[in-house]
Amino acid sequence: MTKQSGMGGGIYVGGYELSGDVGSLQSVHGGPNLGEVTAIDKSAIERIGLLFSGGIQYSSWFNPTDVTGSHDVLKALPYTDSQVTYRVDGTLGGPAATCLAKQVNYDGTRGADASFSFSVDAQSNGYSLLWGEALTAGTRTDTAATNGTAIDFGAVSTLFGAFTALHVIGVTGTSVTVTIEDSADNVSFTPITGLAFTAVAGAAVSQQFLATSATATIRRYVRAATTGTFSNAQFHVNFVRNLTLTAL
Repeated sequence: MTKQSGMGGGIYVGGYELSGDVGSLQSVHGGPNLGEVTAIDKSAIERIGLLFSGGIQYSSWFNPTDVTGSHDVLKALPYTDSQVTYRVDGTLGGPAATCLAKQVNYDGTRGADASFSFSVDAQSNGYSLLWGEALTAGTRTDTAATNGTAIDFGAVSTLFGAFTALHVIGVTGTSVTVTIEDSADNVSFTPITGLAFTAVAGAAVSQQFLATSATATIRRYVRAATTGTFSNAQFHVNFVRNLTLTAL
């Protein structure tokens, strides 16, 4: 098995790419919370899985100069959900984690060396942390309607649906629509029901999260396709193909 480092990673928050401002990640975690149900006749703790949870914790450098810099994006501490996606590298099909979360803090620290950084904790809301594969090689830029290169999930279709998370970082033109498509042979593709994102207008940013039915068939090859009238569209897609029936 080939091991790799965390070099070349990236992070997206609410449709903005903050990869150039985030210096480290303290935690990328998910799974069920544990409940202790130890009976009096046991000599060790018994545990069962309870509700799923998750979160992403990271540190960002102070960047107040750019309207898309980390400070302007993170300082609002919104009550609404913030979609956070961490990609491990910039490859097509590379691992990526998405958390639909509440941003619960934005704590600044000024070091003795005059460095200024912030810690951010994004805690899951309604879903656990979801690990998937990137349908874009880092941030993808399309200059016209494009059928992206598909990733190959293997010969067997799955019957448990999928989740997908989109960050549109910028659009020049009227609008762009991103659709997720699958194929059995990497030739004939059709849109996956439930995974057609809402069109994003020019000069806008967008975060969108979609899920199929829990019993939808996902075929071997999956790609991200764009349509619309635009000259430049920048976006990232994380795709989670469920291998079992999920309770999320």
